[in-house]
Amino acid sequence: MLKIENIHKTFNPGTINEKKALCGVSLTLEDGDFVTVIGGNGAGKSTLLNAVAGVWPVDGGSVFIDGINLTPLPEHKRAKYIGRVFQDPMMGTAADMWIEENMALSARRGEKRTLRRGITAAERDTYKAALATLGLGLEERMTSKVGLLSGGQRQALTLLMASLRRPRLLLLDEHTAALDPKTAAKVLDATDRIVAQDKLTTIMITHNMKDAIAHGNRLIMMHEGRIILDIRGEEKSRLTVEALLRQFERASGEEFASDQALLS
Repeated sequence: MLKIENIHKTFNPGTINEKKALCGVSLTLEDGDFVTVIGGNGAGKSTLLNAVAGVWPVDGGSVFIDGINLTPLPEHKRAKYIGRVFQDPMMGTAADMWIEENMALSARRGEKRTLRRGITAAERDTYKAALATLGLGLEERMTSKVGLLSGGQRQALTLLMASLRRPRLLLLDEHTAALDPKTAAKVLDATDRIVAQDKLTTIMITHNMKDAIAHGNRLIMMHEGRIILDIRGEEKSRLTVEALLRQFERASGEEFASDQALLS
Protein backbone atom coordinates (compact mmCIF):
# COMPACT_ATOMS: atom_id res chain seq x y z
CA MET A 1 0.00 0.00 0.00
CA LEU A 2 2.83 2.41 0.88
CA LYS A 3 6.33 2.26 -0.53
CA ILE A 4 9.00 4.77 0.49
CA GLU A 5 12.25 4.47 -1.42
CA ASN A 6 15.51 6.04 -0.24
CA ILE A 7 14.04 9.33 1.01
CA HIS A 8 16.47 12.14 1.86
CA LYS A 9 15.69 15.51 3.41
CA THR A 10 18.09 18.17 4.68
CA PHE A 11 16.94 21.45 6.15
CA ASN A 12 19.02 24.65 5.77
CA PRO A 13 21.67 22.94 3.61
CA GLY A 14 25.05 24.61 3.45
CA THR A 15 24.43 26.74 6.56
CA ILE A 16 25.45 26.53 10.20
CA ASN A 17 21.92 25.28 10.91
CA GLU A 18 22.09 22.38 8.45
CA LYS A 19 20.09 19.41 9.70
CA LYS A 20 19.93 16.03 7.95
CA ALA A 21 16.43 14.96 8.94
CA LEU A 22 16.03 11.86 6.73
CA CYS A 23 19.00 9.84 5.54
CA GLY A 24 17.94 7.35 2.89
CA VAL A 25 14.78 6.05 4.59
CA SER A 26 13.06 3.12 2.87
CA LEU A 27 9.87 1.51 4.13
CA THR A 28 7.11 -0.71 2.74
CA LEU A 29 3.68 -1.12 4.34
CA GLU A 30 1.28 -3.86 3.36
CA ASP A 31 -2.43 -3.22 2.98
CA GLY A 32 -3.94 -2.92 6.47
CA ASP A 33 -0.65 -2.51 8.36
CA PHE A 34 -0.94 -0.37 11.51
CA VAL A 35 2.58 0.88 12.22
CA THR A 36 3.62 2.82 15.31
CA VAL A 37 6.72 5.00 15.05
CA ILE A 38 8.80 6.08 18.02
CA GLY A 39 12.13 7.83 18.55
CA GLY A 40 13.76 10.68 20.42
CA ASN A 41 13.46 14.36 19.55
CA GLY A 42 14.92 15.02 16.11
CA ALA A 43 14.84 11.34 15.12
CA GLY A 44 12.91 12.15 11.93
CA LYS A 45 9.42 10.89 12.85
CA SER A 46 7.34 13.93 11.87
CA THR A 47 9.67 14.66 8.97
CA LEU A 48 8.87 11.22 7.59
CA LEU A 49 5.12 11.88 7.79
CA ASN A 50 5.55 15.29 6.17
CA ALA A 51 7.52 13.68 3.35
CA VAL A 52 4.69 11.24 2.70
CA ALA A 53 2.03 13.96 2.96
CA GLY A 54 3.93 16.27 0.60
CA VAL A 55 4.32 19.20 3.00
CA TRP A 56 7.55 20.01 1.17
CA PRO A 57 9.55 18.32 -1.62
CA VAL A 58 12.11 15.71 -0.67
CA ASP A 59 15.74 16.03 -1.75
CA GLY A 60 15.78 12.52 -3.19
CA GLY A 61 13.81 9.31 -3.27
CA SER A 62 10.19 8.40 -4.05
CA VAL A 63 6.83 7.87 -2.34
CA PHE A 64 4.24 5.46 -3.77
CA ILE A 65 0.74 4.73 -2.49
CA ASP A 66 -1.01 1.72 -4.00
CA GLY A 67 1.44 1.86 -6.91
CA ILE A 68 0.79 5.56 -7.61
CA ASN A 69 3.90 7.77 -7.60
CA LEU A 70 3.04 10.73 -5.36
CA THR A 71 6.56 12.19 -5.32
CA PRO A 72 5.90 15.02 -7.84
CA LEU A 73 2.46 15.88 -6.40
CA PRO A 74 1.94 18.83 -4.00
CA GLU A 75 0.24 18.36 -0.64
CA HIS A 76 -3.29 19.30 -1.76
CA LYS A 77 -3.23 16.74 -4.57
CA ARG A 78 -2.12 13.97 -2.19
CA ALA A 79 -5.11 14.72 0.09
CA LYS A 80 -7.38 12.42 -1.95
CA TYR A 81 -5.21 9.46 -0.90
CA ILE A 82 -4.27 10.50 2.65
CA GLY A 83 -6.13 11.25 5.89
CA ARG A 84 -4.17 13.02 8.61
CA VAL A 85 -4.62 13.95 12.28
CA PHE A 86 -2.17 16.42 13.81
CA GLN A 87 -0.86 16.81 17.36
CA ASP A 88 -2.70 20.11 17.85
CA PRO A 89 -6.47 19.52 18.34
CA MET A 90 -7.09 22.96 16.81
CA MET A 91 -5.83 21.77 13.42
CA GLY A 92 -7.89 19.69 11.01
CA THR A 93 -11.26 21.34 11.72
CA ALA A 94 -12.92 24.70 11.06
CA ALA A 95 -13.76 26.23 14.46
CA ASP A 96 -16.51 28.57 13.24
CA MET A 97 -18.41 25.87 11.34
CA TRP A 98 -20.89 23.34 12.72
CA ILE A 99 -19.89 19.75 13.41
CA GLU A 100 -22.03 18.50 10.52
CA GLU A 101 -20.54 21.14 8.18
CA ASN A 102 -17.02 20.00 9.07
CA MET A 103 -17.99 16.41 8.37
CA ALA A 104 -19.53 17.38 5.03
CA LEU A 105 -16.30 19.10 3.97
CA SER A 106 -14.35 15.99 4.89
CA ALA A 107 -16.79 13.63 3.16
CA ARG A 108 -16.50 15.60 -0.09
CA ARG A 109 -12.75 15.99 -0.06
CA GLY A 110 -11.38 15.65 -3.55
CA GLU A 111 -14.78 16.08 -5.24
CA LYS A 112 -15.72 18.91 -7.57
CA ARG A 113 -17.62 21.76 -5.91
CA THR A 114 -21.20 22.35 -7.11
CA LEU A 115 -24.20 24.52 -6.21
CA ARG A 116 -26.24 21.59 -4.89
CA ARG A 117 -27.82 21.67 -1.45
CA GLY A 118 -25.28 21.83 1.39
CA ILE A 119 -26.14 18.71 3.41
CA THR A 120 -28.84 16.23 2.47
CA ALA A 121 -31.00 14.37 5.00
CA ALA A 122 -29.29 11.11 4.07
CA GLU A 123 -25.84 12.62 4.62
CA ARG A 124 -26.96 14.02 7.97
CA ASP A 125 -28.10 10.55 9.06
CA THR A 126 -24.75 9.09 8.00
CA TYR A 127 -22.81 11.70 9.98
CA LYS A 128 -25.00 11.20 13.03
CA ALA A 129 -24.44 7.43 13.00
CA ALA A 130 -20.68 7.90 12.60
CA LEU A 131 -20.52 10.41 15.48
CA ALA A 132 -22.47 8.04 17.73
CA THR A 133 -19.64 5.48 17.48
CA LEU A 134 -17.35 7.87 19.38
CA GLY A 135 -19.52 7.67 22.49
CA LEU A 136 -19.10 11.39 23.22
CA GLY A 137 -22.64 12.59 22.56
CA LEU A 138 -21.57 14.64 19.54
CA GLU A 139 -24.38 13.14 17.46
CA GLU A 140 -26.76 15.31 19.53
CA ARG A 141 -24.70 18.46 18.89
CA MET A 142 -24.35 18.44 15.12
CA THR A 143 -25.23 22.13 14.80
CA SER A 144 -22.75 23.19 17.49
CA LYS A 145 -19.67 25.09 16.38
CA VAL A 146 -16.54 22.95 16.57
CA GLY A 147 -14.74 25.73 18.43
CA LEU A 148 -16.98 25.06 21.43
CA LEU A 149 -15.74 21.47 21.82
CA SER A 150 -13.06 20.35 24.26
CA GLY A 151 -9.65 19.38 22.94
CA GLY A 152 -10.42 15.68 23.27
CA GLN A 153 -13.80 15.98 21.56
CA ARG A 154 -12.24 17.97 18.74
CA GLN A 155 -9.42 15.47 18.27
CA ALA A 156 -11.88 12.56 18.19
CA LEU A 157 -13.93 14.45 15.59
CA THR A 158 -10.79 15.11 13.53
CA LEU A 159 -9.94 11.40 13.63
CA LEU A 160 -13.42 10.51 12.44
CA MET A 161 -13.25 13.10 9.64
CA ALA A 162 -9.81 11.89 8.51
CA SER A 163 -11.13 8.33 8.15
CA LEU A 164 -14.60 9.17 6.79
CA ARG A 165 -13.70 8.49 3.16
CA ARG A 166 -11.54 5.49 4.02
CA PRO A 167 -8.23 6.98 2.87
CA ARG A 168 -5.64 4.70 1.38
CA LEU A 169 -3.28 5.86 4.13
CA LEU A 170 -4.03 7.36 7.56
CA LEU A 171 -1.29 9.45 9.20
CA LEU A 172 -1.50 10.13 12.95
CA ASP A 173 1.13 12.64 14.09
CA GLU A 174 1.26 12.31 17.92
CA HIS A 175 -2.49 12.86 17.87
CA THR A 176 -2.91 12.25 21.61
CA ALA A 177 0.18 14.13 22.86
CA ALA A 178 -1.74 17.31 23.74
CA LEU A 179 -4.50 15.48 25.65
CA ASP A 180 -4.75 14.46 29.29
CA PRO A 181 -4.16 10.72 29.93
CA LYS A 182 -7.86 9.81 30.32
CA THR A 183 -8.90 11.62 27.14
CA ALA A 184 -5.88 10.28 25.26
CA ALA A 185 -6.91 6.73 26.16
CA LYS A 186 -10.41 7.34 24.76
CA VAL A 187 -9.01 8.72 21.49
CA LEU A 188 -6.63 5.75 21.20
CA ASP A 189 -9.53 3.35 21.75
CA ALA A 190 -11.43 5.13 18.97
CA THR A 191 -8.32 4.91 16.79
CA ASP A 192 -8.03 1.14 17.25
CA ARG A 193 -11.73 0.69 16.51
CA ILE A 194 -11.76 2.84 13.35
CA VAL A 195 -8.53 1.37 11.95
CA ALA A 196 -9.73 -2.21 12.55
CA GLN A 197 -13.27 -1.58 11.27
CA ASP A 198 -12.17 0.00 8.00
CA LYS A 199 -8.90 -1.99 7.69
CA LEU A 200 -6.98 1.26 7.23
CA THR A 201 -3.27 1.27 6.46
CA THR A 202 -1.99 3.54 9.23
CA ILE A 203 1.18 5.19 10.53
CA MET A 204 0.97 6.51 14.09
CA ILE A 205 3.77 8.57 15.59
CA THR A 206 3.85 8.52 19.37
CA HIS A 207 6.19 9.73 22.11
CA ASN A 208 4.88 7.05 24.46
CA MET A 209 6.71 3.70 24.40
CA LYS A 210 3.84 1.86 26.07
CA ASP A 211 1.40 3.10 23.42
CA ALA A 212 3.84 2.20 20.63
CA ILE A 213 3.97 -1.35 21.95
CA ALA A 214 0.25 -1.69 22.76
CA HIS A 215 -1.15 -0.48 19.44
CA GLY A 216 -0.71 -1.67 15.88
CA ASN A 217 0.84 -4.79 14.40
CA ARG A 218 4.26 -3.32 13.73
CA LEU A 219 6.68 -0.96 15.53
CA ILE A 220 9.38 1.17 13.95
CA MET A 221 12.02 3.08 15.86
CA MET A 222 13.90 5.97 14.26
CA HIS A 223 17.22 7.53 15.23
CA GLU A 224 19.10 10.37 13.51
CA GLY A 225 16.99 10.20 10.37
CA ARG A 226 17.14 6.43 9.94
CA ILE A 227 14.97 3.43 10.78
CA ILE A 228 17.00 1.33 13.19
CA LEU A 229 14.34 -1.13 14.42
CA ASP A 230 11.37 -2.75 12.67
CA ILE A 231 9.49 -5.13 14.99
CA ARG A 232 6.33 -7.03 14.09
CA GLY A 233 4.29 -10.16 14.68
CA GLU A 234 4.99 -12.38 17.67
CA GLU A 235 8.10 -10.41 18.56
CA LYS A 236 6.04 -7.23 18.96
CA SER A 237 3.31 -8.95 20.96
CA ARG A 238 5.93 -10.07 23.52
CA LEU A 239 7.75 -6.74 23.59
CA THR A 240 8.26 -4.74 26.81
CA VAL A 241 9.60 -1.22 27.32
CA GLU A 242 12.77 -2.66 28.87
CA ALA A 243 13.34 -5.02 25.93
CA LEU A 244 12.72 -2.19 23.45
CA LEU A 245 15.30 -0.02 25.22
CA ARG A 246 17.86 -2.83 25.05
CA GLN A 247 17.25 -3.29 21.33
CA PHE A 248 17.58 0.47 20.77
CA GLU A 249 20.91 0.58 22.61
CA ARG A 250 22.25 -2.35 20.57
CA ALA A 251 21.10 -0.84 17.26
CA SER A 252 22.20 2.75 17.92
CA GLY A 253 25.17 2.28 20.20
CA GLU A 254 23.83 4.75 22.74
CA GLU A 255 21.18 5.13 25.44
CA PHE A 256 17.67 6.32 24.63
CA ALA A 257 17.55 9.96 25.71
CA SER A 258 13.85 10.90 25.63
CA ASP A 259 12.50 11.26 29.17
CA GLN A 260 9.07 12.06 27.70
CA ALA A 261 8.87 8.65 26.05
CA LEU A 262 10.17 6.81 29.10
CA LEU A 263 7.99 8.53 31.69
CA SER A 264 4.69 8.74 29.79
